[in-house]
Amino acid sequence: MATFIMFGKYSSGSIQKISAKRTKDAVSLIKKLGGEVKSMYALLGEHDLLFVVDLPGTEKALEASITLSKLSGISFTTSPAVSVEELDKLV
Repeated sequence: MATFIMFGKYSSGSIQKISAKRTKDAVSLIKKLGGEVKSMYALLGEHDLLFVVDLPGTEKALEASITLSKLSGISFTTSPAVSVEELDKLV
């Protein structure tokens, strides 16, 4: 499993559809792709949402990003992440 950070940005239409059901649907989608949502945050500033997810690989992360955008109308920017400890080992 690899860790990915997903930054979300609401559109005017997607902000009007905020609901607990949509959040549950997003979590279910990540699980369906073989992943796990580690945490989810609402933000102020440049991005509106931050998801930390574990997924089997880059292809599943790409699929999650696109499918979540289609499902919710929220645009996502998804990046792989490694812990600082792992970076220290790599370097």
